[in-house]
Amino acid sequence: MIGAGVDSRDHVYIIHRGEATLDRKEIYAAQNPPMSDCCMPAPPVLEFDAEGNLVKGWGGPGEGYEWPESNHGITPDSKGNLWIGGNGANDGQILVFTREGKFVKQFGFAYAGAGSNDDWAFNKVAKVFLDEANNEAYVADGYGNHRVAVIDMGTGKIKRYWGAYGEKPDDEPLGRYDPSAPPAKQFRTPVHCAEMSTDGFVYVCDRPNDRLQVFTRDGKFVKETFVEKNTLGDGSTWDIAFSKDAQQKYFFLADGANEKIHVFDRQSMTELTSFGDGGRQPGQFYAVHSIATDSKGNLYTTETYEGKRV
Repeated sequence: MIGAGVDSRDHVYIIHRGEATLDRKEIYAAQNPPMSDCCMPAPPVLEFDAEGNLVKGWGGPGEGYEWPESNHGITPDSKGNLWIGGNGANDGQILVFTREGKFVKQFGFAYAGAGSNDDWAFNKVAKVFLDEANNEAYVADGYGNHRVAVIDMGTGKIKRYWGAYGEKPDDEPLGRYDPSAPPAKQFRTPVHCAEMSTDGFVYVCDRPNDRLQVFTRDGKFVKETFVEKNTLGDGSTWDIAFSKDAQQKYFFLADGANEKIHVFDRQSMTELTSFGDGGRQPGQFYAVHSIATDSKGNLYTTETYEGKRV
């Protein structure tokens, strides 16, 4: 499960990879005829009400668009549409559907050969944030490239982009992350989120570098903070959500490697507390991947790998 979003009705949308992560029983059930009675893979996009009741499910290949080899991230807009990224080996597209599953438009295409300084395509998109007031979308472009790209929501045209510290991105390999080395001058892949606060600052999850960088709308670097800096492998900064007070005093950071949610004071970028631990029981996480807040301030998370739950 690799995406979570909440709409204006406080309905929760998740996106998952279905058949890509079936276990043995599910593979048996998905065969025709089924070899066992458990369990059929659900459609890629699932909508729930606030109590967790399934409203509908849909998604997958269809006419007029290129469904991702590996979907990643789901973002509702105010018009009832959902924005979906693709981060598979050949994915460079963003898809927009109505919440009922009707195709609206596609930006980019199923080709993951674009570089971080190309303005004509994406390369394995992680997630999209929507600044509807300015008709702009912020793309964490993300698993193939090393940048944040800002696009026109109507045309998909890339208007501007930047790398770490607001500099021109560079696709040269950085080598293995070393927590004792000076901070890397470039983002590592994946650049896993690019979320904007209500006062117009863009918070970017530089996941394998264990850091969160903050920028203005135009890509000017403001500040950064490191989270669990000695974390190797998947890194610590997976996704971010803001508190629902007017000032957005806090942000909540999903950390799938360390199996917890970090709670930060947003202005000072200092960690106040955290909750969660590794495991499958209530209060525990298995690779907590995505996080979102509803209008009441409730937090919703999804867990990837073998977590498989909201």
